[in-house]
Amino acid sequence: MEFVEIIDDKSLIEERTKDMLVNLLAIAAKLENIDTSSIEFSLSFVEEKDIQNINKEYRGIDKPTDVITFALNDEVEGELEIIGGEESSYIGDIVVCTDKAKEQSKEYGHSYERELGFLAVHGFLHLLGYDHMNEEDEKIMFNKQDRILEKFGLFR
Repeated sequence: MEFVEIIDDKSLIEERTKDMLVNLLAIAAKLENIDTSSIEFSLSFVEEKDIQNINKEYRGIDKPTDVITFALNDEVEGELEIIGGEESSYIGDIVVCTDKAKEQSKEYGHSYERELGFLAVHGFLHLLGYDHMNEEDEKIMFNKQDRILEKFGLFR
């Protein structure tokens, strides 16, 4: 398995876009000094009704959102998950709503691919432990997102 497993059961995005996202996330990992052979995670693409159900079930919010991240190490910072006596390199799951990505790309005036890239990087940074719960953390995380997207060539 590559470091990122793309899950797109309903064929919501094109193969070339999937390839672009894998390359973008490889750049993100490199900029964060993470060896892609040491981590694994999934990146799923769903429709609005599906992400609304996920958001309701796991966050108690009955409305659609653009991206949800399930980091395995949310509760125990700095520790690797132990599965069957061995360390797991699996760090979590990112779920992106393609309907919201299309809507937001129009709203922000940039490409659909740029919005998908933004959401994937945003989710990836959450898997690495970054958050935006306060102004200082938000500034750090959003600066990292911008730097990664610019380095890859995905501009607004």
